[in-house]
Amino acid sequence: MSETPTHTSSQLSALILDGVNETPLPGTENPLWQQVTATGTELWLDTGDMDQADALWNPSFKALTTNNSLLNKEIQKGIYDSWIPSAAAAAKADMPGLSEEDLVLEIAFALNARHGLRLVQRFGARVSVELHTDLAHDVERSVSYGKRYAALCSDFIVKVPLTPSGLVAARQLEELDIPVNFTLGFSARQNYLTACVAQSHWVNVFLGRLNAYASGEGLSDGRWVGERTTMASQAVLKELRKRLGVPTMQIAASMRGGEQVETLAGLDVYTMPVAVAQAYLDTAPREVHDCTGEDYQPSWGEEVALRIEGVNDLWDVDENFRAVCDKLAAVPASELTPEMIETALHEGGVGGVFPRMSEEQTARLMKEGKAPLRDSWLPNIASKEFGLDGLFTLAGLYAFAGDQADLDARIRRQLG
Repeated sequence: MSETPTHTSSQLSALILDGVNETPLPGTENPLWQQVTATGTELWLDTGDMDQADALWNPSFKALTTNNSLLNKEIQKGIYDSWIPSAAAAAKADMPGLSEEDLVLEIAFALNARHGLRLVQRFGARVSVELHTDLAHDVERSVSYGKRYAALCSDFIVKVPLTPSGLVAARQLEELDIPVNFTLGFSARQNYLTACVAQSHWVNVFLGRLNAYASGEGLSDGRWVGERTTMASQAVLKELRKRLGVPTMQIAASMRGGEQVETLAGLDVYTMPVAVAQAYLDTAPREVHDCTGEDYQPSWGEEVALRIEGVNDLWDVDENFRAVCDKLAAVPASELTPEMIETALHEGGVGGVFPRMSEEQTARLMKEGKAPLRDSWLPNIASKEFGLDGLFTLAGLYAFAGDQADLDARIRRQLG
């Protein structure tokens, strides 16, 4: 494995920066967004498409988020095809003997950084840039690439996925004052763990996927599962910010409807797809007020379904789980290891957040797509071997890896 450069004097870093000169778009204030920010919510757009963001941007928005899927959509437009060979030449000059696999990794990083820089310049905002999915279980290279993002632009926020290695990498980056957006969270307990261990600036609940799961599996009408989970996560983070002094803020991710802008008002951060932001503007919203005290209750057909599915673990953080996380919070960053974290959770009886899966189980989950299928995992969830949140995180990571593979394939085609 080749050494990766960590400074902006490398040829690849210089190429990433060269010629990025977007015209700033200040936008015009909109009172509809101002009433949302008045509740304490910070507004981000969840898109890498500059034209779509142009149409909505205004001074109430503070950041944009990209991910492997969103970046892939931009790369597949072909807008960087002619630039990729130059990036490859620069990477090879920096690191002679670079393997093809590592070359693709370098170029993928370069594309993410260059597109992120264009967004920063265009909108005068912070931008979340995501690590390559191949790094999800690699602490050393996650930290190395995170440092390189930070060296290129102080307005970058590094996105790290929820794995044991991701927790350690995020903690190390935060210790270096590099802000981390810890992604692929699906429960309050996952975010409790992340705030204790990674102490990242932001965590997520992909609430739209949770609602879609509840609806698709016939558990409810698809309302409030994601909202209740997000509100519960917000509550535990407020507790940890006060008790441990961590900076961790809650992001509502995977928002699916304009009405959620109202029902989640007061939450720390929204990252809104363009369609959701536009839907909010189009529905002539009522006066918005802080809803963080609301107790959203899903409508269940049977209480037994709730227990079997382990859905309650999305919003409940029991005392046993808290105890394990609180012990991990006391471990210095220099002593944390992925194995320590995983072992502590499994020995504490709460290892379902990081399921230990067979090859057959992994292949099955990958085939199912972005969400686990109910019938596949009922016995594992009922026994607490696997958490529903842990399954969602793995499914999401595999889905992102599929989009990353498409992006990587486009890179290879331009290399001939």
